[in-house]
Amino acid sequence: MMRRHTRTLGWLLALVAMTVFCLLGCWQLQRMQHKQALLQAQAVAAAQPPTTLSRALAAAGPVHGILDHGRFLSGLVLLDNQMRHGRAGVKLYRPFRSDDGVVLLVDLGWRPLPADRALPDVAPPPSPVAVRGLLAPAPAPGLALGPVTTPAGPQRWLASRLQADALAPLLGLPGLPARVLRLDPALPFGDERDLDLLPNTLPPQRHLGYAVQWFGLALTVLVVALVLEWRRRRRFPGR
Repeated sequence: MMRRHTRTLGWLLALVAMTVFCLLGCWQLQRMQHKQALLQAQAVAAAQPPTTLSRALAAAGPVHGILDHGRFLSGLVLLDNQMRHGRAGVKLYRPFRSDDGVVLLVDLGWRPLPADRALPDVAPPPSPVAVRGLLAPAPAPGLALGPVTTPAGPQRWLASRLQADALAPLLGLPGLPARVLRLDPALPFGDERDLDLLPNTLPPQRHLGYAVQWFGLALTVLVVALVLEWRRRRRFPGR
């Protein structure tokens, strides 16, 4: 009876482990496919003439080249924990309203933080102004821990993640799209920036490698369970 219970428990643990490993492998494959789709969309956008924000938001696809005109609104969001050149800093975002009424956050670039993490004084960009860049998904939030924002001065907020529904009321806006405009680095205002859609994150090939490892662990558990079962049957025939 004890052997039977031990055998049942062993198989249950093996099945649980295999299920968890397979789910982790599938999650890594989904991350790979998502990032591949972003990179492919960026390549398509680069091959097409830029469009306005209103047309891009109404069109299919996550990434579009943009050429538009409008003015920056009041308010500044400093996205915390942004690494560049091995240094910690913040990304600067301001709301922007295009001439045809589209409002969204604009990525003005990255600025390093000193050792005491004193937040920088940021001069407003020129306005009205022509903008050019990529309309792309907002940075991935990662683990959503703690409050979205903390006050950092008059109409300034330090954000742990760009969560549109939480930021819009703070900025006095009825809503914000889940995408942001990433400014062309050649524009003569803003801070250090680029158009890399996957900064500080794993490339698709790494996700594929991790997926193979998780599926390999699931297969290993299955092989070990089958070997143990085969040995048990040889040792205790008929049981």
